[in-house]
Amino acid sequence: MMKIQSMADLVQACESEEKTIGEMMLMMEAKKTGKGKETIISMMEERLIKMKEAIDDGIKDDSTAPSGLSGGDAVRMNGYMNQGKPLSGQYISHAMTFSLATSESNARMGVIVATPTAGAAGVLPGVLFSLHKNDGTSYKDLVMGLFTASMLGYVIANRSFISGAAGGCQAEVGSATAMAAGTIVELKGGTPKQAVNATAIAMKSLLGLVCDPVAGLVEVPCIKRNVMGTSIAFSAADLALAGIESRIPCDEVIEAMYKIGKDMPRTLRETALGGLAMTETGKKAKERLFRKKT
Repeated sequence: MMKIQSMADLVQACESEEKTIGEMMLMMEAKKTGKGKETIISMMEERLIKMKEAIDDGIKDDSTAPSGLSGGDAVRMNGYMNQGKPLSGQYISHAMTFSLATSESNARMGVIVATPTAGAAGVLPGVLFSLHKNDGTSYKDLVMGLFTASMLGYVIANRSFISGAAGGCQAEVGSATAMAAGTIVELKGGTPKQAVNATAIAMKSLLGLVCDPVAGLVEVPCIKRNVMGTSIAFSAADLALAGIESRIPCDEVIEAMYKIGKDMPRTLRETALGGLAMTETGKKAKERLFRKKT
């Protein structure tokens, strides 16, 4: 098995091995850890179940997070969904609902699966369980989707960064959205090349996104950015499945994200010293929270 250091390597390996991206990740993990494939799959199943539990908790809990900054929106969105036909359609609207539920569970200190980080943990579960609800995608296939996302995230993390402190929200929600887009393509029967194109298209759409959490907490605007990421992921997947390619190769998009992150001022990289965190409302929320703690 060839060493995978780029998206180009990944596509080449998939084509030469006649494997999906998820299968390549599973093979690589088995070789790296020495564990049997069934053991690794079982471990990934546990993570999928944790994702579902976070959604189930969040979708029925309308309580406010300890910070007072978030809570109850997943219940509101679910109620809106049940009233009729949402403008975004069933796939995206369910994904948004499940993403809200996951991120709000995180804000309440519930157990979530960082994909790739806690601050961006709502995108992938939202997308996966929307496919489960609308297509009947099996848990077995969703587990393989997690391997697909892991492989895409592995390449992004090793060629750039996935933390807001290092590269802004483009590195967190941007990476999560890119991973989710490629995963959708693979779960819908697309080729590895199409999955990588979806990854590139999604990431391009979020280049330059700053990390400006109000009061330094991954709630405002992070939770709604996760929600928006699900719609971008589905849009990018549709484009790639239609045969549309990213004009800029995925590896170059990742490189651009890295350079943009390096150029981004410190105030816009998870320090809560700029952007939305420094609006009048953002500053008042921070002052209120600090008074509560003292």
